Amino acid sequence: MSGHSKWNNIKHKKEKTDAQRGKVFTKVGKEIAMAVKAGGPDPVSNSKLKDLIAKAKSLNVPNDNIDRIIKKASGSDSVAYEEMYYEGYGPSGVAVIVRAATDSRNRTAGNVRHYFDKFGGNMGSTGCVSYLFSDCGTIIIEDEDEELEEDKVMEAALEAGASDFAAEEGAYIVKTEPADLDTVRDALIAAGYEIASCEVEKVPSTYVTLTNEEDIRHMSLLLEHLEDDDDVTDVYHNWENCDE
Repeated sequence: MSGHSKWNNIKHKKEKTDAQRGKVFTKVGKEIAMAVKAGGPDPVSNSKLKDLIAKAKSLNVPNDNIDRIIKKASGSDSVAYEEMYYEGYGPSGVAVIVRAATDSRNRTAGNVRHYFDKFGGNMGSTGCVSYLFSDCGTIIIEDEDEELEEDKVMEAALEAGASDFAAEEGAYIVKTEPADLDTVRDALIAAGYEIASCEVEKVPSTYVTLTNEEDIRHMSLLLEHLEDDDDVTDVYHNWENCDE
């Protein structure tokens, strides 16, 4: 998804009901647990954990929940999650990449394959669509109260080394080269900006526009079911008119 879609997704997650919000907490909790396992429980020395804590807070995950997740993940008997990627095609050849955090490869792969099959697509092998995407650093600065000055945010971002900048409703989207993501993030934090999201995402090089109503319905349902799955943390695709 683009930075625009990423921000829309964050807003959508924040607006969920209490029951749905529990799913959001579970997903970000798995990501935090993986980050703790990989780099330790201290966000000062673990930049990935630092970014995920900021992401969790932007999604209104209570601090107590975050602390419990970190403490639990630090224990020797904690669940070991691993990051998995699945690739496939939606209706009319829309390319889809699914990122998951799972403790059961068989369960997650089976669920993802089922969603593709059910909604007019098919899950492919590794590499079947990833060549259509490139990695891009994306930082989102939330400004729903419109208190920030766009020119100053843009100046700070570009001076820090950002490759692109865009203003959206309620947020600013800062793009970077993947290798520059941490440097730009740290510079923006030092300048006093709060980061809602900071991660490397996959951006498509080409897009597919769907015009058939049945394809649009099936593609919408495919994305809905993938994003609702407890193991799925991100879904990237090249559907051009997905926000319409």
